[in-house]
This record gives sequence, structure tokens and C-alpha cells, in this order.
Amino acid sequence: MDRRAFLHSTGGGLAGLFSLQGLSAAIQTQTTPGQRPRLKITDVKTAYTQGIHVRIYTDQGIFGNGEGVDSVSGAAAIIQGFRNFLIGQNPLNIEAIWERIRTSGIFAGGQAGQYVTALGAVEIALWDLAGKAVGLPVYQLMGGKVRDRVRVYCDSGTNTRADPQAKKYISQIVDMGFTATKIDIDDGADPARFDRVNWTANNQEIDNMVDKVRFMRESLPRHIELAVDMHGRYDLGTAKRVAKELEPFRLLWIEEPVPPENVDAMRDVRESTHTPICAGENVFLRHGFRELFEKRAVDIIMPDIQKCGGLLEARKIADMAHTYYIPMAPHAQASPIGTMASCHVMAAIPNALVLEWHWSHPAPRLTRWRQYVKEGEIIEKGHITVPDRPGIGLEMDDAACRKMVRPGTAWFD
Repeated sequence: MDRRAFLHSTGGGLAGLFSLQGLSAAIQTQTTPGQRPRLKITDVKTAYTQGIHVRIYTDQGIFGNGEGVDSVSGAAAIIQGFRNFLIGQNPLNIEAIWERIRTSGIFAGGQAGQYVTALGAVEIALWDLAGKAVGLPVYQLMGGKVRDRVRVYCDSGTNTRADPQAKKYISQIVDMGFTATKIDIDDGADPARFDRVNWTANNQEIDNMVDKVRFMRESLPRHIELAVDMHGRYDLGTAKRVAKELEPFRLLWIEEPVPPENVDAMRDVRESTHTPICAGENVFLRHGFRELFEKRAVDIIMPDIQKCGGLLEARKIADMAHTYYIPMAPHAQASPIGTMASCHVMAAIPNALVLEWHWSHPAPRLTRWRQYVKEGEIIEKGHITVPDRPGIGLEMDDAACRKMVRPGTAWFD
């Protein structure tokens, strides 16, 4: 089948092409048995490294890779529970499969947490598989590219004058061409703290936070933007005081200054400061993000695409954010597989700001990062170029990854 026949078979050219149901019907009706028709899922397997990896197999030898992070405790067992929804299904019907599993979990935790993260890892593997089946990169299935490269920011690995590695790490950020970086300013071990449970910061603690920001801002070139993370560990009064103190530094954002479960408190912080407020890494599904948008509680949205429900769900969250003129800067601690999957979403949306990268320090972490896929390093001068190869566009190095599995687990065995 030539390209024209394929486009015609999707029911109206490009508009039909971006319907996975249309793609599925076109492939099944227009190809011969030797051209991989009527794909069926035959197996789903998992493996743990830093997060959980999912591999979905088909009767035609094509498989897809997915990844989930953070909320992955028990995810392997949850994914095995999805088997009845997956085996024998057409993997191109991604949204139908995803929605059936999600709604079937209404009494099993299908609104958030490990259930949604496990489902998102499966969904990412389905996208990789679908792209490989039709010979198209994932971004093309999501509407095509808005940009060729995705801007990446680096977690700094340092934040204090007292760190003997500070100069080395900051130099690495500059040398690798990053245009943004982020530091943590929350510190449960700060000797100035009076109470190990209460997260009301005293004056000395706040002075220490401000000095971390001052040190990094003085050490970085002016063109490198700086964001800070408070990890949702402070009360409302502290968050508002810190946000006000940090206004002169013109930060890229303050991340989760208060816990994420109280949207009204987040909104109060945002209304108290000119510093942009960013949140969302601990929010699940587009339903969880609705209140953040409606109450205007954030300036920047930060879903974790390996955690919030998958690629299409992230695309829907981005579209919701776009109606409020809010940019998206996804949280990411994934391997190159999950990171590149996120890049396909970022390439396809207009309101992409920057993507997190969390593997730079120390050196052994960076070495592991490069070993995950056969392509090696995927970040160049602070950006990731989205590949035009089918699916996610990366090939996992199974031999290297087998050496990274968590003790007591195996690599897709």
C-alpha cells in the first residue's frame, strides 16, 4: 500500500490519520497478512530499575516500551491485574484500552496513585508499539510537531556555598549548555529548625533558603534561569514569606511551596507574590488538574508524564492549561525511555516551556543514564531533538539494563 492509499483509507487524509481508531481500521483493511495485519497483544511484562518498565508484546513480533516513576510501589502486581484487559486486544486502540482499565478501577484506586501510574506506563508502551506498527513517531500520531527540539533544565545537584562539589557541578551545568536549572531549598536537617515535624520555618531557616538562591544566582551566568523547589513541605505563612523574599531574584518558578492537596492554599501563595508558582507533579489525571486551573492556583503546570496517566492524558492536561494561558514544564525522573516519551508530547503542544532532567550528579548516575538506550546520550546543549523514527524512537540496551535491575527482580523474565 502506498502513502496515498494509506491516507485515503484513514477516512479523509490527515484528520483521519490522527485518530488511532482510523489508523487501526486502515491497517487492518488495507494490508496483507505479510504486512502485520490485525495486531493482537500476546503478553505484558515488567521490570524494575529506578522506576518500572513495561513491555507489551504482540503476535507479529512488535513490542512497545513504557515507563512509570515515583508511585510505582506494587505497580508490577497492578499491571499483571490489567492482563485481562490487554491480552488479545488491538494495541492501536489506545484510548479505548486506557479508558476501560481506568473506569474498571473505580473501586480499586483508579483516580490516582499507583493505579494511575501503572496504567500510564502501560499506555506509554502502547504508544511506542502503535508508532512502530504504522512506521510513525509518536508525535506524529499526536498531531505533528510544533517544535523539533525540547528545552531541558538540569537539577543542579548543589545549592550551598559549603558544598565542596558546588563549583564542579555548576561548571557542568554551564558546559552542557543548559539554559535553566533548579535547586532544592527545603531542608529537614537545617540545624536552625526548632521542630522536626512542624514545617513552619523560622527567620534563620528562611535566611538560609534565601542564601542558597543568592549563591546560585551569583554563581550562574545571567542567561541561565533558576527555579527552586520546596517539595510541598511548608505551611501557608512560610510559603508566602519565602515567595516574597525571593522576588528580587526573578526566579523561573517556585515549585510546590505548600502541599499539593490544598488548592486554595496554593492559590493564596500565588496571589501573594509576583514569583511564578509551579505545581502538579503530585496530581493525577486531567480531573486532578481541573481545580488548579479553575482556581487559578498556578502560573506553570508540572505534570509528571510517567505518573499522571500517560502521554495522551498529558496532552489533554496541556490543552486544558493552554485555555488558561499556562505553560507546561513536566516533572521527570525517568530513564531516557520515559524522558523521550515526554518529549514527544512536548513536541506536539504549543505551550511547552521546559522539561526536567534529574540524572546529572554525581558521575555514576550520568553514566547509567547513557547506558539505558543504544543511542547513548540524547541531550545536546540543553535540548533533546525528537527523533523521526517510529514509536518513541529509542532502543533499550537490554544487556546494560539487566545490570541495573533492583535486587530480587529480573529484566522482563
